[in-house]
Amino acid sequence: MSKETTITFLGAGSMAEALISGVAKTLYEPNQMIVTNRSNVERLHYLQQTYGVRTETNKEKAVKEADIVILAMKPKDVAESLTPIAHAFSEQQLIISLLAGVTTDTITSLIGKQLAVVRAMPNTSAAIRKSATALSSGRYATETHLAVAKTLFETVGIVTVVEEQHLHAVTGLSGSGPAYVYYLVEAMEKAADEIGLERAVAKELILQTIIGAAHMLKATNKHPSVLRKEVTSPSGTTEAGISVLERYRYQEAMVACIKRATERSKELGQALLSSVQ
Repeated sequence: MSKETTITFLGAGSMAEALISGVAKTLYEPNQMIVTNRSNVERLHYLQQTYGVRTETNKEKAVKEADIVILAMKPKDVAESLTPIAHAFSEQQLIISLLAGVTTDTITSLIGKQLAVVRAMPNTSAAIRKSATALSSGRYATETHLAVAKTLFETVGIVTVVEEQHLHAVTGLSGSGPAYVYYLVEAMEKAADEIGLERAVAKELILQTIIGAAHMLKATNKHPSVLRKEVTSPSGTTEAGISVLERYRYQEAMVACIKRATERSKELGQALLSSVQ
């Protein structure tokens, strides 16, 4: 566990909290972390009381004290947040960005310095240490910087490294992915109600079904189409159900969903880039 590094979080939302929780129990002492946000003092007080971290309302001071600065504000607020305190950043710092669609070059441009920036795209399952996180390096980040970021995010799940150009796809696939699963569960719960199952019974069955299927995919390494066919007997119940999904073009809808989320990530990034040029 590091005894020297100081981490400052610019932003105190749910993703910042998930990372604080993971890091505080494994890598760093709580007093090595400083948390600040736009104006929600109650939120800062909650994080201080819950995790023992330091809080700071002076963002410039919080940045100057940091070895690692984690950008965890809303992507649309990045210019407003960084520009007034750009002078507080140092080229010796590592910047880790959680901002969907915001490129590393946009961040260095806003700050006006050749900073080491690593982008991270975790998902909300970080809150229970089951995130799927993708990392990519900016032009000034070294392998050492990437390794530091990788170690941080391994406290809240698995980590993979991709080229920055692929982070839009990661955003559409796994960044937004938990919501697609929750949407499926909503539909399954609605169906369970309509076929007469009690809500509590249905919920337990649905969740275990999803957990079991995920574990099967991971444990057997079989292609999902193979596992699906193993469940699907000719003229049986599963085949009848799958035929309805095919009629409604379920797979096509899911592919279109992920493509659209990916495109939206690109659009948001381009809009921000245009606004700061």
